[in-house]
Amino acid sequence: MNLDGDGQADLIGHGGEQRAVLVYQSASYLYWERFLGRAPMPMGQFGENLTVEGMPDNEVCIGDRYRIGRAVFEVSQPRVTCHKLALRLDQRDMPSLVVRHSRPGFYMRVIEEGDVGAGDEIEKLASGLHSMSVAAIDILLYGSRHPADELRKALDIPALSMGWRSSFQALLEAQDKGSLSNAGLTSNNLAAPAWSGFRPLRVIATKKESADVRTIELASPDASPLPAPAPGQYLVLRIPTGRNASPIIRCYSLSGNPDAGTYRISAKRELNGLGSAYLHDQLSAGDMLEVSSPRGSFTLSANVATPLVLISAGIGATPVLAMLYSVLKGPQGKTPIWWIHGARDGLHHSFASETRALLDAEPAVRRCIVYSRPRSDDEIGRDFDEVGHVDLKLLEKLNVLKNANFYLCGPVGFLASLREELRDWGVADQLIHIETFGTALQSGPTTSPHPPSDQPDSGPSITFVNSNLTVRWDDRYGSLLELAEQCSVPVSWSCRSGVCHRCETAVIGGNIQYAPEPIDPPSRDAALICCARPLGDVQLDL
Repeated sequence: MNLDGDGQADLIGHGGEQRAVLVYQSASYLYWERFLGRAPMPMGQFGENLTVEGMPDNEVCIGDRYRIGRAVFEVSQPRVTCHKLALRLDQRDMPSLVVRHSRPGFYMRVIEEGDVGAGDEIEKLASGLHSMSVAAIDILLYGSRHPADELRKALDIPALSMGWRSSFQALLEAQDKGSLSNAGLTSNNLAAPAWSGFRPLRVIATKKESADVRTIELASPDASPLPAPAPGQYLVLRIPTGRNASPIIRCYSLSGNPDAGTYRISAKRELNGLGSAYLHDQLSAGDMLEVSSPRGSFTLSANVATPLVLISAGIGATPVLAMLYSVLKGPQGKTPIWWIHGARDGLHHSFASETRALLDAEPAVRRCIVYSRPRSDDEIGRDFDEVGHVDLKLLEKLNVLKNANFYLCGPVGFLASLREELRDWGVADQLIHIETFGTALQSGPTTSPHPPSDQPDSGPSITFVNSNLTVRWDDRYGSLLELAEQCSVPVSWSCRSGVCHRCETAVIGGNIQYAPEPIDPPSRDAALICCARPLGDVQLDL
C-alpha cells in the first residue's frame, strides 16, 4: 500500500493498492526550475515517494513493469493533481501546468514487496499492453479531445486502475448520448438546456393546492409544446419585486406530468418570502414570467429494473410527483414501487386527490400517507394511513427493500435524519438520491449561505439560485469559487485551476471569463468556477 513508514496523508486522493507509490523524475525538476525561474528545488516537492533518473512520462507506459532493488512494480495511472501542489510550490496554476506540459508523474502498484534504496538501478521487466504512455493517458482524460478508439484502447489495458477505467467508460458512454460535459471528470453530466438564460412564459392557470401551497401552470406564449423536462427537475424564475427594484431569483420544482407540453410548479407560502408572496398574491392567469429551462440533476435513474421508493414530506412532494407520473406511464413489470408522503394534516396535504387518483389506478404501487397532527375530520384509512413521521421504522413496517433506489425530498432536517437512518440500515450511498435547496446535507453543524462580511455596494450581482442568495462581485476575489466559499455556498472542488471539473456548475444566466483557461472547457451553459470571473450579472446553479 505504501513505503514502510511513509504512508499517504490524504487517503481519498492517494494511497491504496493502485496508488501505492508515487514517482517523479529529476529531469522534470530541472524543467520546472527553468520554466518557473526557480532556484534548485529540493526533491520531494511534488509529493513523490521515489525521485528517479529517466522514466519520462511520455515514454513510460501504463502496465510497464520494473524491478527496483528487490521490489517489483507496475505502472497503474498518472498522478491526479490537486490544489496541494499549487500550495506547496506557491504557483496557483501548477495543477494545470503539469497536465499542459505532460509532466504529471505516475503511480505504481506493488507486485512483489522488497527493500528499495537510494541509488538502486531501475530494470524494465515488461511492457504494458498497447504501449499507451502516462502522458497520453493523462491528456486523454483531461484534454479536450477524447477519440473513441483511444478510449477503447485504454479500457483494454488490464493494468489501468479502476478509477481511470471508470472515467474512460463514462466518456465513451457519454459520446453515444451527446453529453456536453467531460463525463470522465464530473458526475453532473450536464445536458444542454432547452434554452439559455430566461424566456417569457405565460401563466395559463393557478390553483390553491393546500392551505399554504399554490400551483401555477405555464405555457409558451404561442401555445407550442414546451420541451419535456426530466422528472425531478426544477425551474428558475426571475420574479419582479417592484417598479424600481431588481427582480429576485427563485427555484421551484416541476410538479406535473413531464409529457404535458406545459410546465407546472407548486409554491409554498414562506414567512416573509418575497417570491412566494408574489406567486400567491399577485400572479394570475395571463401574466408573464421570466423562466429558465428545466434544470437539476435530481432525476430518475435509467435502471427501471431496480425497486423504486419515492419519499417526500410537505412541499417536497413536487419533484417526486413528477417522477411518479413518469414511472406510471412506462412499463413497470414486476418492479416494486413505493409512494410514501408525510404531511401535517389534510389541510396541508398537497396533491392529495391527484395522487390518490393516480395510485388507485395502479394498485400494484405500495403507498403510505403519514400525518403528524391529523385534524378531527381527517379519517385514517381514507385520508391517511399512519400517525407520526416518515422514518426507518415505517419503512421496515412497509417491507421496503434495501436494494431500491430511494428518492427523497423535503425539509433539510427530515432529509438528514432519514439519510443517516438509511445508511445505518445498510442502504448504499449511490442508491440514496436527495434534493435540497439552500443547505447542503452534511454531518455535524452547517452554516447557511450568507453574504460576505464586507460585501461591496456596487459591482456585478452574483446569484446562487439554489442558495437563495444574491451578492455583489468584487475583483479581490480570485474566482467565483472563492466568492462562493466566502458565502458558505456548498460547492465541490479539487484542483482550483480548471483541470479536474469537480467545480463544474450550470450557468443559468450571464457570461464569464477564465484565468487560467481550462484544459477542457465545459459547454457554454456551464462554468468551471474555480478559474472563472463574471463579465456582468451571473446566475449560478448553486
